[in-house]
Amino acid sequence: MKDLSVLGQKEVKMTSLDLAEITGKDHKQVMKEIRNEIENLRDVLAGEIFSLGYYTDKNNQKRPCYEFGKKGAMQLALKYNAVTRYRVIEKIEELEKQNDLPKNFAEALRLAADQAEIIEAQKQVISEVQPKADYVDRILNSKDLLTITQIAKDYGLSGNKLNTILHKQGVQYKQSRQWLLYQNHADKGYTQSKTVEFKDKAGNNRFALNTKWTTKGRLFIHDILTGLGIYPNLEFTD
Repeated sequence: MKDLSVLGQKEVKMTSLDLAEITGKDHKQVMKEIRNEIENLRDVLAGEIFSLGYYTDKNNQKRPCYEFGKKGAMQLALKYNAVTRYRVIEKIEELEKQNDLPKNFAEALRLAADQAEIIEAQKQVISEVQPKADYVDRILNSKDLLTITQIAKDYGLSGNKLNTILHKQGVQYKQSRQWLLYQNHADKGYTQSKTVEFKDKAGNNRFALNTKWTTKGRLFIHDILTGLGIYPNLEFTD
């Protein structure tokens, strides 16, 4: 835009010179169209949209032009075809982006300070979320079947406590000394039953089913516990 001396609005977004360039019309013709628009809008309303200013031409002569913001640009764009309306809107968006840039060193410093605060906030979020994400990755990378006691240890719980929580959450029930999943969870691959051998008090060999949890099951437990506000002890060791 030419050197512009603003007599009206402090923040001019477009001028009749811009409009002449977009439409390919002579500037005098555009000025006439804007004057007609002002007459149609009446002086009071038009004064809120259009303002008279001056620019310096190539001969260093001051020439009149009209200045207007987004409202004026859209008002004038309605007079043109779809392509021209699109170009007017595109020009407005371009100038609005330019207005977002810092105008001086002080504004640049304020912008840098704001960006620094945002970056620090992002780092804080990452520092809080990353360990939890690492724990989930640890689960996914493990193919071992684990007992409830082994899983509970990561959350600072006992096996009995975790079993009780899962029972209260409608996940499992106890039958013949073994915890079994309710039917709506039984076919989802959360657990596997392993037969274990043990000696009773009389020294006789006995066999029992022992429930162990798969990777999928451990993630299921993790979701339940974190939903209850119980998080893993992130200082675990492999």
